[in-house]
Amino acid sequence: MRLSLRSCRMSIARKMFLILFALLLLLVGASLTSMLPHAMDTDYGQVMGVLRRKADSSPQPKDSFTIVMQTYNRTDILLKLLNHYQAVPHLKQIVIVWNNIGERPPLQMWESLGPHPVPVFFKEQKLNLMRNRLLPFSEIDTDAVLMLDDDTLISVPDINFAFSVWKQFSDQIVGFVPRKHVTTASGVYSYGSFELQDTEMGGGDRYSMVLIGAAFFHRRYLQIFQDQPNQVHTLLDETQNCDDIAMNFAVAVWLAKRDGLKARPSGVLVKPVDMRNLERDAKSGYVGMWHRAEHMLQRSYCLNRLAQIYGDMPLSYSNIMLTQFGFPSYANHKSKI
Repeated sequence: MRLSLRSCRMSIARKMFLILFALLLLLVGASLTSMLPHAMDTDYGQVMGVLRRKADSSPQPKDSFTIVMQTYNRTDILLKLLNHYQAVPHLKQIVIVWNNIGERPPLQMWESLGPHPVPVFFKEQKLNLMRNRLLPFSEIDTDAVLMLDDDTLISVPDINFAFSVWKQFSDQIVGFVPRKHVTTASGVYSYGSFELQDTEMGGGDRYSMVLIGAAFFHRRYLQIFQDQPNQVHTLLDETQNCDDIAMNFAVAVWLAKRDGLKARPSGVLVKPVDMRNLERDAKSGYVGMWHRAEHMLQRSYCLNRLAQIYGDMPLSYSNIMLTQFGFPSYANHKSKI
């Protein structure tokens, strides 16, 4: 009888311990949730809820994407990247915008080393223009386009995660490289990155652009980009720069027209885990235009000219930063991307 009472008391004590432990876990969970950074944009207040949709939901139609990569004088790196991206799930095809005028693309070499799981199309250009990569090529028959620079290698898990984010925000640019505009005291816009101080915020923890050199966007924006005022295309050809800024303008303007007066950011930032620049591996020695002394000045110049052409500044700010590990706020990010 005593053993029975003792075991009964131990059982009650064990139950009480488990109940107290469960309550402690709930309190800890609530505390951690309250520490999550506040999303600046009210439209994104439910961003984590959107991304936590049931995993067993019906697959979306055309659950695939096309890589578009423009290349110039980096054939050796290009072949490495083509081999790497062949293993990416959901990738339907790769379109290479061949800007090496007068030089044949390595199509014969590529085909001789086949078969390959993903087809590659080389689109030879007549002029070496930066904006060639934004042409609406007929081969692009997927809604999703992943545009990549020819010196950028992104890991397969990063691409998979960004694609899953894009499917939730398919009207915006979803990418890995943020930039922003800042209004100076004189009313002139300045272009920069995280380290550029914001006179309104007193810090650098927000962005207004997501660059297309490593980003997903809907293929409709290729035609919308072409339909911009002729002054925009003239500006891009004169500077051989800023097509990515112009694309953010085009997306922001399209969103504003569709949604009304309420401004929405042109892009959503995804923080990469493994993204590498292979520029130093190029045997040609060709370096990107961002090394030019006037590069940042040109970018600021483009911002102001585009604002003049459109008659307004359509870009709006965001602090959302989605990662594979939670904490969706750019303010949480204290290193440059």
